[in-house]
Amino acid sequence: MMHTSRRGRLLALAAVATLALGVTAACGTGDDEKPAGDGGSAAAAEPVTVKVQTFGGGKNFGYKEAIDKWNASHTDIIIKEEHLTDQFEQVYWPQMIQWLQSGTGAGDVVGIDEGGMGLAKAHPEWWADLGEYGLKDRQANFASWKWDGGTTSDGKLFGLGTDIGGMSLCYRRDLFEKAGLPADRDAVSKLWPTWDDFVKVGKEFQAKVKDTKFVDGTNTLYNVVLVQEGAKNGNITYFDKDNNLIVDKNPAVKAAYDFAAKISQDGLTAKLRNFTDEWKTGMKKSQFATLGCPAWMLGVVSGDDAAGPDFKGKWDVAAVPGDGGNWGGSWLAVPKQSKHPKEAAAVLDYLTGQEGEVSVFTYAGNMPSNTLAQQDPAVQSASNEYFNNAPVGDIFAKSASSLQPIFLGIKHAQVKNAIESVVSAIDDGSVPYAQGWQKLVDDAVKAAG
Repeated sequence: MMHTSRRGRLLALAAVATLALGVTAACGTGDDEKPAGDGGSAAAAEPVTVKVQTFGGGKNFGYKEAIDKWNASHTDIIIKEEHLTDQFEQVYWPQMIQWLQSGTGAGDVVGIDEGGMGLAKAHPEWWADLGEYGLKDRQANFASWKWDGGTTSDGKLFGLGTDIGGMSLCYRRDLFEKAGLPADRDAVSKLWPTWDDFVKVGKEFQAKVKDTKFVDGTNTLYNVVLVQEGAKNGNITYFDKDNNLIVDKNPAVKAAYDFAAKISQDGLTAKLRNFTDEWKTGMKKSQFATLGCPAWMLGVVSGDDAAGPDFKGKWDVAAVPGDGGNWGGSWLAVPKQSKHPKEAAAVLDYLTGQEGEVSVFTYAGNMPSNTLAQQDPAVQSASNEYFNNAPVGDIFAKSASSLQPIFLGIKHAQVKNAIESVVSAIDDGSVPYAQGWQKLVDDAVKAAG
């Protein structure tokens, strides 16, 4: 899952400081789907608490129901989720890196967004070897790219996949009706086979609805176009597969930037930066009608702090212009500093197993990366009541079967944060359009070190 929020440097620093207070390493054991194998920690007389650290907006990793079910049926292990922040690049990952480097502070199981996996893979010394706890035979449950993503540079299995993003576009049915546009999801999908068509529809929308912008801001659609164009250019974006920074050389980045600049210059955006408080308030005030929606975004939009219950049935899900794509997706890993790696591996096994990932999908909408969960009838036939009963299982299962993974470099998260700051800045006017591209390149170079 990919939930990245931007609330400014002061908030980020404050959040990091808050996270640093009172953080203790915890413990873990057990598994529903299969035993975690021999070795690891000694048996405890009292129940062991396994701390699972996560990030993300809305329902984030979607673990509430899965954890409640585990805790109700296990007396030897208690899972405790510690949701640290909704900001991955700005807060969660920098703090996690510090904890991993220092050998203290990280939980027993930690979530890692796709943007952090390049760095995680390059540091096998940070992670417990899940192969020691019987998890290597889980390989058949994942697409090769998702499995390989959790393997370190020296071949050690350190992480298993939680979800994949897939791609769709969320839109407000009622506002489309107000604009005299079709509201049915199939008809809406046919409005925009290309991004040029999308812009035309946006202009038509805003000619009729004066108090609402067509798009939330530049960042969400920038990311959608980036992954689509990246798939056309060797499945790379900011780095080539030798980890060389190629922001100024990759046509995919320039194409995504140019599209973001166009929708901003055409006046189609509400100038809201995704995942900020202002962006969430913008949903409640109907300030925009569309945004790019990987599967995990559905849980963000429907969350109480975003659109919330008052807009149930008013949002719907349509096909994204262009060629689909995948934005986001995460892994779970066990830090080597955990005092109970055997137990932590068992909890990780459960949360990334069929039962755990189906529970996450039905609760939060995050599309499973576990292929058994993808094929589960509860996923395949699922509809989302909040999004006007959209057949999300069918929509995202098709996306999962055809997606092309994008290579992400070791410093991807840092570069992504720098680039998206510029993409938002040209929209809010703090960086002139004429200077935006060069600033994007220069800031990416600085972020890459």
